[in-house]
Amino acid sequence: MSKLLVVFGATSNQGALKEYVIRAITRNASNPAAQSVKERGAEIVQADMDDASTLPSALKGVHTVLLVTNTSYDGNTREVETRQAKATCEEAIKQGVQYIIWSNISHPFKISSGKLQHVEHFDDKAEIEQYIRGLPVKSAFYAPRSFMQNFFSKIAPKPTQIPLIDITDTEKWIGTTLAEPGKFEGKFFAATERLYSYNEITEIISKATGKTVTHKQIAEKNMKEEVKWTAKQARGHLTTLEEFLKKNPLKWE
Repeated sequence: MSKLLVVFGATSNQGALKEYVIRAITRNASNPAAQSVKERGAEIVQADMDDASTLPSALKGVHTVLLVTNTSYDGNTREVETRQAKATCEEAIKQGVQYIIWSNISHPFKISSGKLQHVEHFDDKAEIEQYIRGLPVKSAFYAPRSFMQNFFSKIAPKPTQIPLIDITDTEKWIGTTLAEPGKFEGKFFAATERLYSYNEITEIISKATGKTVTHKQIAEKNMKEEVKWTAKQARGHLTTLEEFLKKNPLKWE
């Protein structure tokens, strides 16, 4: 008998798996994204991680859960995601779920030794990982890096290398875990194809499109207008480039 895999966040990028017959959980079973998942063979179940009464039917008979919570941008994401994850995990254990795969990220506060104090939408996921590790259920942790799909919006060339992943490759790591759950129990996948510099990325995009992709610096005034809302969300003074260079002088060889 086939094992039942349930995917929370099934209509997000990460939940769109191809190789498995799955039960896809969504807050709105009638929306186009949910119907697209259904057309690919998944069972669609409407449930909401913020409504615990909807979770028993979503998790009944399930062997493995792929859990993706909903990031909140109203300043309460730690509270929201922690509540969603705990409610789902508690019900999963009640329903006899044997394996939880948590969509995770690295811990900025811990990695920076406390210097990065306000990256809650990352920190909370790492904290939830520790919570799941303490539960009486087998688990694994999938942490996708920067999505290649982000290049349809904005990039800024820099020599710094970043880890990239095509989010549709999610299934290749989840599939690995499902194929050998014992081998990967407790493992953390920092999922990426490889590291790319932004300069390398612009070169690749230029070659792929036949267009010359260059970096044009935006005037400070215009940039401030463009990111006005974002800047207001920061707690404390944001370091300008001029201030950064005063603290960290460039050394030209």
